[in-house]
Amino acid sequence: MSGINPQPPPPPESEMSSVVHRNIRTLVALRQREEQKRTISDRIAVSVTRFAGSMWCVYFHALWFGGWLAWNSGLVPGVKPFDPFPFSMLAMIAAVEAIFLSTFILISQNRIQRQADRRAELDLQISLLTEHELTRAVTLLDSVAQKVGATRPPAEELEEIKKDIAPERVIEEMERVEGQPSARPQSHKGDGS
Repeated sequence: MSGINPQPPPPPESEMSSVVHRNIRTLVALRQREEQKRTISDRIAVSVTRFAGSMWCVYFHALWFGGWLAWNSGLVPGVKPFDPFPFSMLAMIAAVEAIFLSTFILISQNRIQRQADRRAELDLQISLLTEHELTRAVTLLDSVAQKVGATRPPAEELEEIKKDIAPERVIEEMERVEGQPSARPQSHKGDGS
């Protein structure tokens, strides 16, 4: 892959194969490249979401709301309340903050979902390639077994294994089975459904 700088192989005493180390380096490089591609708005959304999901956010809000309530309840001597009970200004600020926080969280989740979709597509491509290669390997091994006179599985089973799987046919079959009444969960009488 272009833009990925492979690092030197691991020391020989490593318990993992060089392929595992290469894959780890490749994944780290891809993650770093994705990080560099992020827009300013993505970086802001991630930072806000990261802070909002931390204990520092809880501490900040506890201090902020506690201070606001103490100040505006008249508990701080010599300080005049500016947002007396029912604390309308505080409620409005909290509502606006909730709107913005939920938007930042949705932006971050959309980015994470795009990454998950790409990874799922990659997994599917690799799975399809693996299935195709295994089918070819079974065919080759069967030919070798025939030549050397080795024991082979039953012909029906062998022919089944040698078939390539068409993903679109699998999806059609899944949709067909899901559409059958016996595939749907049965509701029980008296459960309100």
